Amino acid sequence: MPNSLSIRRYSRQRQRHAHAFHQLVLPLQGVIRIELAGFTGKVAVGECVVIPAGEAHDFRADEAARFMVADLDNLPAGLLALPGRVFAVSPPLQAYLTFVECQLQHHLDPELESALLPLFCQLLARQAQDRPRDPRIRAVQAVIAERLAEPLTIAELAAVACLSPTQFKKLFTAQLDLSVHQYLIRQRMEKARALLTHTDLPVQQVAEQVGYGDVSAFSRRFTRHTGLSPRQFRG
Repeated sequence: MPNSLSIRRYSRQRQRHAHAFHQLVLPLQGVIRIELAGFTGKVAVGECVVIPAGEAHDFRADEAARFMVADLDNLPAGLLALPGRVFAVSPPLQAYLTFVECQLQHHLDPELESALLPLFCQLLARQAQDRPRDPRIRAVQAVIAERLAEPLTIAELAAVACLSPTQFKKLFTAQLDLSVHQYLIRQRMEKARALLTHTDLPVQQVAEQVGYGDVSAFSRRFTRHTGLSPRQFRG
């Protein structure tokens, strides 16, 4: 339905279609593999892909992945003029997506839901000024999102980007204003916050799901990142 936000899941089976309205797909968990004019590749958490009205596209994703999808009759000014079809989502918009997801899954409230879209569009309009993300760095972000529970080395990630470790670290920092190490910590801590908030997993399992085999090391890192221990954060 045009001019709406919804949470969707897709299948691993390749699908192809087009629609009469513009569509934005923003991963909440996992990645989507998509092919459309001007872009072929993966779109990961922290990114948004723009699918113009009437444009046929192919897509697939793991069943466990989920996405915020915006179907819109009109896009904010400048969004279609971006050099690429994929752009980085700002921290405020990413945080808003978390809220919208929570609200949409809480209960049916048409009046409140109608109020969610205008703010989404206002936050989205600010994205038009963001610089495009290098596809090599997007590929690395997708790998990090998929393998957050695993130990990841600079050498492995540099290979994904088809760069030397030194070139990769330089490009990564230039693109994200964070070192690879800082980015990994932030992604792991954000996922830990989500798991502690939205699940009843024991802290040990939360630690394992974000790449920490030692729960004490995880607790120390989480406390430095948030100012609260995992148990205090969960309340």
